[in-house]
Amino acid sequence: MKLLLLGYGKMGRTIEQIALDRGHEIVGRIDLNNRAELDALTKDDVDAVIEFSSPESAVENIKTSLQNGWPTVCGTTGWLSHRPEIEALVAEKQGAFFYASNYSIGVNLFFRLNKILAQFMRTYPSYHVSMTEIHHTEKKDAPSGTAITLAEGLLENLPHKSRWALQEEADTQIEADEIPIESLREGVVPGTHVVRYQSEVDTIEIKHEAHSRQGFALGAVISAEWLVGRQGVFGMDDLLA
Repeated sequence: MKLLLLGYGKMGRTIEQIALDRGHEIVGRIDLNNRAELDALTKDDVDAVIEFSSPESAVENIKTSLQNGWPTVCGTTGWLSHRPEIEALVAEKQGAFFYASNYSIGVNLFFRLNKILAQFMRTYPSYHVSMTEIHHTEKKDAPSGTAITLAEGLLENLPHKSRWALQEEADTQIEADEIPIESLREGVVPGTHVVRYQSEVDTIEIKHEAHSRQGFALGAVISAEWLVGRQGVFGMDDLLA
């Protein structure tokens, strides 16, 4: 498979190595320094695109890719206010687009566990739910896309909660119907997410801690392999099914 990488930071380089190990060819590595090279590529040059850039670049990258007829896997977070626009473009171009806030198989199992636990806890409102996410200092968006996906899973299953709120300071006032999310940025942490239920007598926690970027990168490459030949908008639930 001929893969184009849009975004060539640490994640892009990890994706490249895994793709090569799986027998794929990298036909382009595009970042802010060589974006003009993108214009030289034709539809037939690329079988699929994997986009891991920045919130500021993602929307334009995705549009360019879809307009060229390239199946596109996106792992950039922080741009989802534009998602309806991207989905309309997928329909217009009869293209293929795959988005996940996190491509790790383990994280997606964690998403499911989070929903199951929330279903158990919905009848115990004395437990106050909160979340903590920790990422490397270079991550620009807060809370992380993974944390938002976890929060959405909680909101689906906890009727006494209606929204999440970023807890920027320890003394931030949180309303009763809000789920507080604490976002920490530390060193080179690949990603840690904790969902916590706390009462006066005890605390229940579930936690996912990534040890490296390998799991995220492998999931992105597998998603690209799966996406080729399909049409529509997809996510990890479709792949895992």
